[in-house]
Amino acid sequence: MARTTVIGACPHDCPDTCSILTTVEDGKAIAVRGNPDHPFTRGRLCVKVNNYEERVYSDKRVLYPLKRVGPKGTSQFQRISWEEALATIASRWTSVIAEHGAQAILPYSYLGTQGVINGLNVGDPLFNKLGATVLERTFCDSGSCTAYMMTIGHTPGVDPESFVHSKYIILWACNTLSTNSHHWPFIEQAKKAGAKLVVIDPVRTRTARLADWHIPIRPGTDAALALAMIHVIIKENLVDRDYIDKYTVGYAELAERASSYTPEFASQETGIPVDDILKLAREYATTPPAVVRIGVAVERHAGGGQTVRAIACLPGLIGAWKHVGGGLLQLPIWAFPVRWDVLMRPDLQPEKMRVLNSWRLGAALTGELGFDPPIKALFVYNANPMAMVTEQGKLEKGLEREDLFTVVSEHFLTDTAKYADIVLPATTQLEQKDIMFSWGHLYLSYNNQAIAPLGEAVSNTELFRRLAGAMGITDPSFFRSDDEIIEASLDWSSPVLAGITLDDVKAKGYARLNMPAPADWAPHREGNFPTASGKCEFSSTIAAGGNFVVPLFRQGYNGDQDATPVDPLPHYIPPNENPRTAPMLATRYPLSLISPKSHAFLNSNYGNLPAQTAQAGEEQVVLLNPDDAAQRGIVAGAPIRVFNDRGAFEAFATVSADVMPGVVVAPSGYWQRSNRRGATVHVLTPPAFADLGRAPTFSDILVQVSGA
Repeated sequence: MARTTVIGACPHDCPDTCSILTTVEDGKAIAVRGNPDHPFTRGRLCVKVNNYEERVYSDKRVLYPLKRVGPKGTSQFQRISWEEALATIASRWTSVIAEHGAQAILPYSYLGTQGVINGLNVGDPLFNKLGATVLERTFCDSGSCTAYMMTIGHTPGVDPESFVHSKYIILWACNTLSTNSHHWPFIEQAKKAGAKLVVIDPVRTRTARLADWHIPIRPGTDAALALAMIHVIIKENLVDRDYIDKYTVGYAELAERASSYTPEFASQETGIPVDDILKLAREYATTPPAVVRIGVAVERHAGGGQTVRAIACLPGLIGAWKHVGGGLLQLPIWAFPVRWDVLMRPDLQPEKMRVLNSWRLGAALTGELGFDPPIKALFVYNANPMAMVTEQGKLEKGLEREDLFTVVSEHFLTDTAKYADIVLPATTQLEQKDIMFSWGHLYLSYNNQAIAPLGEAVSNTELFRRLAGAMGITDPSFFRSDDEIIEASLDWSSPVLAGITLDDVKAKGYARLNMPAPADWAPHREGNFPTASGKCEFSSTIAAGGNFVVPLFRQGYNGDQDATPVDPLPHYIPPNENPRTAPMLATRYPLSLISPKSHAFLNSNYGNLPAQTAQAGEEQVVLLNPDDAAQRGIVAGAPIRVFNDRGAFEAFATVSADVMPGVVVAPSGYWQRSNRRGATVHVLTPPAFADLGRAPTFSDILVQVSGA
């Protein structure tokens, strides 16, 4: 009996990028566990992946190419060969291009896997070569990234491991224990050393329960709080004038802007008492090192971008960047020397390309956007839009079109795959190799292939090699091996990779980037911000170019940007939908709905698997405050209906004081088929974008709740 242990890395869109060990016996993976040697993830896996082998060997896996033999949406398929599948795709695409042009083809993907070579950008070269419609993928952190770059540039910020040296930690819209759990031990160590932990969140989450101070806040009002903190810090002269004078620009303008954002104003907007706002600002400014960790939820409302701009100004005001463990943590991904141009190949793009934002897929497929040519072919991989996108009725109608040729590459027959004409079998992480960046720590990780692919499943890299061949492409760059792509995907001459070889990372499974140790890391002690001025820009210079989406999120394409005017100074944009800004709408729909990530699902991953649904609840649950529940005659466990003008879904009530009055919480990730109405929470989400980076407004929704 041959037994081996293979070192790999978790594939998911999660900041932790855990190092994993797979035990393989006679070619079969029998156990997956965390790697105890990894300095950050330390041998523990979360509930999402601690039984990953069950995902790999699920009897629901798609293991062979399938073609539709019944009406769209009925999941009626029959097995075909890869040869037939590729020939069908090439024939249909060729016909579409001949009749309508390549822009009638739309790729649709996101981060079903986060690997450098199999993840976000794996299909970009092919679709850029064809001249297909560009997919603008702004589901997560796009608005935050635009705002962050406007203020402090593409800096990795505070090393997550440096939090052990922090004395005042603010987790802002970040439920660390559920969505970044391997960062928690570093926060806990700081707490044991005397640090104060503050959590700002509408919900008393698992993380908030362990905080020294939980500050409930109305959804979408975070910028009002941040600007009030700036107001207090400036008014009470708690600023670091030396740091401001040397390493920031726009202080006088910011001071004038913040003068109107009083604690009294912020209290009315946020629901936070004035005294608490004063206390927070004073403690933050006078307890060095102070650090803020922002979560992805902070951008998901009308003013999300300006919220991040305001928060990003705070460390510069008080000189927090001077200290180890002081500053701001958003995405350490900026530290990794990934050669995105090699992965995306923007050099292959025609001069003018058409762009579609991923959030508006339903409107595009139904013709509402007036695209000419219309979308005639859809290719979905690393994504399940039917579960995660707004305007679900439009999307369903669009996917049912007989003249739309849809191909889906997947592990399972998802809510989206059931509408496909062709379904292609994709490998799981144990069946492929990849190299991984992280947006939650500073370790480069390698995923060694643990087992041979099951059935006829192929990796995304192999899928696009086959598609390129089927389309008659002969450019050798489209047929590089995985090892060749991995070698080319990173700048191995970068100083942060000095002393690190690919062979070393393969053998050990990970390597910390060659950066100062956590005890020494203060990247902006003397400014050196990657901005046009080299300083923290309270007044942004690049705002003059207007609103934009980072090209990484749009296949490397930088044309056809939004470019609408952007105020160079942070300001408060109230939510589109809340009782104060939309009082007439609130008479019918008085409750604010938020849809945070589930503790047991990763987006829609695992929404169909028994162990995770047992943890999350077999059907959608919704949290209500006891007062809101009592007003509606709703008791714990009762079936309820959540609705607004855009649609409705059914769920079961959880009544808890952990959620503030006027707010309801529906964790996302459930599939449509697990809901009795065949809809997910995003059926209620508006198609509106936030102010910057075309981020979706997941948390800017008014609803009503009633008994089902």
